[in-house]
Amino acid sequence: MNTILIITAIVLATFLAMEWVAWASHKYIMHGFGWGWHRDHHEPHDKALEKNDLYAVVGAAMSISMFMLGSDVVAGAYAWWPATWIGVGILLYGIVYTLVHDGLVHQRYFRFVPKRGYAKRLVQAHKLHHATIGKEGGVSFGFVLARDPAKLKAELKRQREAGEAVVRESAGA
Repeated sequence: MNTILIITAIVLATFLAMEWVAWASHKYIMHGFGWGWHRDHHEPHDKALEKNDLYAVVGAAMSISMFMLGSDVVAGAYAWWPATWIGVGILLYGIVYTLVHDGLVHQRYFRFVPKRGYAKRLVQAHKLHHATIGKEGGVSFGFVLARDPAKLKAELKRQREAGEAVVRESAGA
């Protein structure tokens, strides 16, 4: 029983940590030196795949690396058992990210527009993230946790007025 609690704690802690990893990667890499891969995600197109999807491959590589590090078959005597469960946490975050971001928010897999609740808040927050033109400025860099859309609009308005971001007029900021 103790082992199950430890494993559950590792998976849950990893899943929660991945939101911070995703936020930091999105803000400082995707909207920084990695903009070349991320740009097409912010521009209209009719392609099934985006260069931005390469970031999912990076996430998968992180998870696979943890599985390998935790495997006796690959790492042999140097296997580190918690790595397997860290890999599971990363994998679960990737699944939720894919369903929430690509599915719910961008409707790449299914069409559903939430009318209320947290799902609506997630969609609103991410649409406000896409309210800026270019990689400068912006709000809501996380994928699973979303701040109050009213606060995000206020932050966009402040960025626009300070000249820190170009905000689309349709964003209402």
